[in-house]
This record gives sequence, structure tokens and C-alpha cells, in this order.
Amino acid sequence: MHIDLKNRPKLSRLAQIALLLAFWQAGEAIARLAHLPIPGAIIGMLLVLALFASGTMKLASMQRGAEWFLAEMLLFFVPAVLAVLDHGEFIGLTGLKVLAVIAVGTVVVMGVTALAIDIGYRLMMRHGAVRHVHH
Repeated sequence: MHIDLKNRPKLSRLAQIALLLAFWQAGEAIARLAHLPIPGAIIGMLLVLALFASGTMKLASMQRGAEWFLAEMLLFFVPAVLAVLDHGEFIGLTGLKVLAVIAVGTVVVMGVTALAIDIGYRLMMRHGAVRHVHH
């Protein structure tokens, strides 16, 4: 499958959002059909990354749609907040425990990500790949 968005004019924001949703759904279908233990959204992101890395698709073909998703991200969390308000047990000690787990998990993920980036950067420096790093 070849998506030639290089020589086309910029897609409208709505078309970009639809394209992002299409990649998400494609990832979901691949995960379901292949019985993969990976969420379909991750597979969809990997598909997009592969198209960007290969040069088949340019960043501009999805940039405005992605910016809209980031700007409106709060809307995607409203149902979760309302669900918490429906369960009073999350307001007491149980809620503090859940909050502590979330905080510790966030710190661990940030730390592991920083270490992975540091190790990757050191490997790039060791192998002389400095020319690929743009300052």
C-alpha cells in the first residue's frame, strides 16, 4: 500500500483527523486479526512512524490534525473524571492509594524513558552518528 501525500496540497484539518483515525482503526484491525497482545493504537502509531521514516508521508500531512487532538485532549478525559465522581470510594483512602500508584508509576516511566534516551544518545555518540543529531 502506497500513500502518496508528498505532492498533494495540504489536507484540511478534518481530513487529517480522519486520516489519524483511519490509522488507529487499521492498527486495531491488525491487532485483532493477528491476535497481537499490543493495543491497536500503538500499531497504528507504528504504521504512521514507518511512513514518516520512509519518506512516503510528510509531517505536514497530519500536523494540524495532531495539533487539534493535543489541544482538545482534556475532552477525552472528561468521561474518566465523571466516572471517578460516581464512585465515592475514590475520594477517601482508596483514592489516595490510587493517586500514589499513579504518581509513582509516572515517575518510574519518566525515569526509564530518560535512561533509554541517554543510553541511545551515548550509543549514537560512540558509533559516530553525531551527523544525524540536529541541534
